[in-house]
Amino acid sequence: MDGSVLVSHFGRMGARVRVREDIGGGLRLDIAKDRHGQFFDVLSGPDIDARVVDVDERLRHLLLLGVNPVRGGLKTRFLCGHDEREWFVAAVPGNGVSRVRDAMEALKPALVRSEQESKGVRGSARLRRRTGAYIRQGEWFFLPRPALVVKDWLVLRNEPLRRGRGKPHWAEFLCREGGESVMVTPRHPSGLTLDHYRELIRSNPEASSWNWRPMRRNPTAFVKGTVRHPDHATIRLDVWHQVAMNTEGEAPGARNVVFLD
Repeated sequence: MDGSVLVSHFGRMGARVRVREDIGGGLRLDIAKDRHGQFFDVLSGPDIDARVVDVDERLRHLLLLGVNPVRGGLKTRFLCGHDEREWFVAAVPGNGVSRVRDAMEALKPALVRSEQESKGVRGSARLRRRTGAYIRQGEWFFLPRPALVVKDWLVLRNEPLRRGRGKPHWAEFLCREGGESVMVTPRHPSGLTLDHYRELIRSNPEASSWNWRPMRRNPTAFVKGTVRHPDHATIRLDVWHQVAMNTEGEAPGARNVVFLD
C-alpha cells in the first residue's frame, strides 16, 4: 500500500487521511478528529493491497478497495465521503462494484431500489437525498406511505433509530408492526427469543436480574413528524413513511468500520 497515493486521492475530495500499518493484518477505517478537524484513519496490514478505484470530486466521495491475499484474495470495499455536515465511512456489499455511484446504489436495500424503479427515479436523481421514492438521512431511508392509518395507542413519541454504537436518529412519532418478540439485555444485545429466554432463566435463575426488556426484532417501522440527528439536517415527514436501513451490515468489511455517524 502506497500511503502517499492514498493521501493524494483523499485530497482530491478535500479530505485528510492518516495511513498506518496494522501488524494485526486486515484493513480498518475510522473517522478521527484533531485540532484541525476530522480526518480518515486507515489502518492496513502489511500484506493488504489497499487502493482507491474511483473518486467523484463533485460528490466528494471515493471508493477504497482492499485485497487480502492471506484470506484467499478477499476483497472489501469502503465508500468514503462527505454527507451534509460530516465525513463518513460505509462498508459496501456485493462484488464487482468499481464506481462511487455503483457503491451508492449497492447500499440501497431492495425495497428502496424497487421503489425508485416504480416511481421512475432515474440517472443522477438517484444520488439525491430527497426523491419521489424516498427521503434519506444518513443510513436511513424513509419511503412515503400516505394511505397508512395508525391507531393512536400504537404511536410512540421521540423514539431512537439506532444501528450499532452510532448516534441515534430521533423520530418524533414512530410505530412498529410485525417482527419477532425478543428479550434484550446488555449481555444479549441482539435479544433472545422467548423460548431461549425461558430456557436461560431455568438453567440460571440469577439471569432474571439482568435488566431485561421486551422488544421486537426486525419489525417494520413507520415514522412521521420530524427526524433529527446532529450530523444531518432535520427532515419533516407530513405523512407516515416506512423506514429502511442501508445494506452496510451485509458487507464483508462492515466489522472493520470502527466509527459510523
